[in-house]
Amino acid sequence: MKNEEGRNSVGEVGVQTGSPASFVHRWLIFFAIALLALAIRLPQLGGRPMHTDESVNAFLTGKLLAGEGFYYDPQDRHGPGLFVLAEPLVKLLGTKSFSELTETQLRLTPVIVGSATILLLGAGVELFGFTACIVAALLFACAPLPVYYSRYFIQETLFVAATLGLILAGGRMLKTHSVPAAALTGGCAALMLACKETAVIHFFALGVALLAGRIGAPDARPATADAGQKPAGPKTDIPIRKPIFIAAGVFIFTTALLFTWFGRNWQVFAELCRAIPRFAARAAGEGHQKPFGYYFHLLDPLLILSLVAAAGVYAAICDAFSHIRKPGLQLVIYGVVVALIYSAIPYKTPWLALNLWLPLALLCGFGVAALWDLIKNPTGRWGVAIAGGALLATLSAQTKELVFDKPADEKNPYAYAHTSEDLLNLPLRLGELARQHNLSNPRIAVVAADAWPLPWYLRSFSQVGYWQPDQVAGEANFFITTTDVSGKLAERLKDYRPDFFGARPNVLLVLWSPPRTNATAETPPPKPQP
Repeated sequence: MKNEEGRNSVGEVGVQTGSPASFVHRWLIFFAIALLALAIRLPQLGGRPMHTDESVNAFLTGKLLAGEGFYYDPQDRHGPGLFVLAEPLVKLLGTKSFSELTETQLRLTPVIVGSATILLLGAGVELFGFTACIVAALLFACAPLPVYYSRYFIQETLFVAATLGLILAGGRMLKTHSVPAAALTGGCAALMLACKETAVIHFFALGVALLAGRIGAPDARPATADAGQKPAGPKTDIPIRKPIFIAAGVFIFTTALLFTWFGRNWQVFAELCRAIPRFAARAAGEGHQKPFGYYFHLLDPLLILSLVAAAGVYAAICDAFSHIRKPGLQLVIYGVVVALIYSAIPYKTPWLALNLWLPLALLCGFGVAALWDLIKNPTGRWGVAIAGGALLATLSAQTKELVFDKPADEKNPYAYAHTSEDLLNLPLRLGELARQHNLSNPRIAVVAADAWPLPWYLRSFSQVGYWQPDQVAGEANFFITTTDVSGKLAERLKDYRPDFFGARPNVLLVLWSPPRTNATAETPPPKPQP
């Protein structure tokens, strides 16, 4: 819909989406930005150490490669969404077992999904406008937050892509009552839940935004001159109830299909019910408590994006009160509700800020579109373009520093409780000691309350067992413990030589190597139980 000046609503300046030429040009632009995003994300994929969460997901991928299937465990884990994509991709790359996996192979999944999100933004032009989507696409392609975590083998990047897919498909379903759009809506919602249980927060926020945005909405079907004639309706005669039921049905079916791992584990629904109190307890913090404004610092240390986004909020609200259309205002409401809920929950980790990046990037796009439309003279528009280029250059410089130069540095705000680069030396030292003791297949006992990410870094050793500190460890050639070893195990290791390795900030691990005479003692191998 256009206003009295003949321009499209917020973010649609100069876009004629019905023109075949403009349609081709639009997709060429978004494909180019997606390729840029891919080029930024691919280098040095294996350079950063594996975070604990990445190593857990890698271990689960290895179990799938071994044919064990996926079994949902709400204890510090999530649904099967990430593995639905990761398992076939690593198989396509020729990987057959956990020991053969590499960081690069695993991180290719979020890299591809993060780059494909740019194409989803291209599909959002009809809903949010060309300029808004271009700006959001550039921010997703170049900014440090989305680049850093789209090189992280965790669920967040796929979750954000599925959220954007839900918004776009749901908006099309409500506008056209399209059955395919309804099926996509249900599928995207199911994929969100299969990635993260926090999907319910986004479902609630989208519901609030939809209801609030419809208040005072003008009738989309104008009355005709003939009072006896039916007003013009949407392009389809399908009632809205049918697409909603289809979306709900697809959501239930896809959720059941994914969580049961394609029908192999129907006990998963009992686990999902037990997950509710577990995640309610975890929301209290469990050592990850952060202040209310934690995410605002992560999202915008320079405050520039906030100013541009504020212009987008203003433009969206103005358009809403002008009865032009409501998507801009609904996006504002959705972003505010999600930000308030995530900020109010004590439990906070930096990758959760990616959920706020989606509305922030689009609101920045609204702000740029509004400024572009407000400034009519070419000189002023050149100024907007130069300022935008300077902002992208600044974000790109931050990306270089935080993503490539110092990806695991303790001062990097995105490297949260990250694995130290020093830990990479532990398996090398183990191999060296094994050769010194003439051990071709050493037995290794890990005694620690939290052994991750050691299962990843010890994956090339076939005889590794894991015990809690209060358990009696089996016989082994080498032991790995934390620094607070005590009791019988301390007595057992009194003649062993320690080597110290930093696991993550304020956490040291000790590799204990035995006297040479004891190194080759014949003992039963420990049972791996990470």
